[in-house]
Amino acid sequence: MTQFAPCPKCNSSTAQQLKFTWWGGALGPKLLSHVKCETCGAKYNGKTGQDNTTKIVIYSAVVGLISFVLFFAIAFAFAFR
Repeated sequence: MTQFAPCPKCNSSTAQQLKFTWWGGALGPKLLSHVKCETCGAKYNGKTGQDNTTKIVIYSAVVGLISFVLFFAIAFAFAFR
């Protein structure tokens, strides 16, 4: 079993790696070591024990920007076919 940092809310050492989230699908939680405390339900970074909110916002912005650029690059390519 993988050992994670203690929960920042209840200090419990029992946490479970999240496999899927609405903001990151299956990849985001793995990249950010996003875990959920089995005692209180808090979600946090399993490596540092800190909140992941800032990293989640940055991750979402980068994925959104890449999607935006790809969409318009493909649309531009099809417009001049």
